[in-house]
Amino acid sequence: MSDTATTKRTARKWLLTQNSELRKEGIFNWTLPAFAVKLPSGENFNVCPQAGVCAQLCYARAGAYRFKNVRAAHIRNLLLCRDSPIEWEERMTEELSHRRYAGKWIRLHDSGDFFSDAYLLAWMRIMKNTPKSRFYCYTKEISRFKRLVEPGAPENFLWCYSLGGREDHLIDLGVERHADVFPDVEALIIAGYNDQTESDLLSVLSESPLVGIPANRIPHLLKRQGQETFGSLQRARHEKLATKRQRVSQTVGLARP
Repeated sequence: MSDTATTKRTARKWLLTQNSELRKEGIFNWTLPAFAVKLPSGENFNVCPQAGVCAQLCYARAGAYRFKNVRAAHIRNLLLCRDSPIEWEERMTEELSHRRYAGKWIRLHDSGDFFSDAYLLAWMRIMKNTPKSRFYCYTKEISRFKRLVEPGAPENFLWCYSLGGREDHLIDLGVERHADVFPDVEALIIAGYNDQTESDLLSVLSESPLVGIPANRIPHLLKRQGQETFGSLQRARHEKLATKRQRVSQTVGLARP
């Protein structure tokens, strides 16, 4: 057998990858599609159940993430962990035991989120079984983390709550580590947030729990966001919906005999 044939036969297909930004820091990542997607079966599935205004401002729903081959790879990841969870967990645990990942940081979801309890619990088992690697994430699954992660988080797992979701109100903004997306660096500094531009790991390693992220420079998203933050836009939406519900309640009350 030729050397080329041997290489092809023994080549390993890695589940974890490195995007251009994280590669600079030696960080590996696991990626799912962002928000609602149509699967090959025709089924619609929401990968980010608690997404709020972020769904309309998400960088992972624009640019390279929309390339056909990239999107197909992310959907394959989703189908593997959702539809074949035992196989996926075994493969991921085996892969993370490789020396390639010893001492490395793994970012979970540069796109997507923890879409179910079972999926999150599987990741926690994987982390506990691969203690030589370190894991981190941003998440809008606040109530899920407060139920399942905070009471007994793996020692090698750090996280940062992320504003712009339907559960923003569950975050204690004065105490709990969280990230907000600002129109630019100047705006986040004025607001008293710590700029994480220098390193994505500052989201979980900075002394300040207030993590500021400058908006991605995608023109139509910048225009849509304006001078607001994801957090302020979500608060405005929440207040608008609360006012609408109040009006409906009052109308129903007046209509009753």
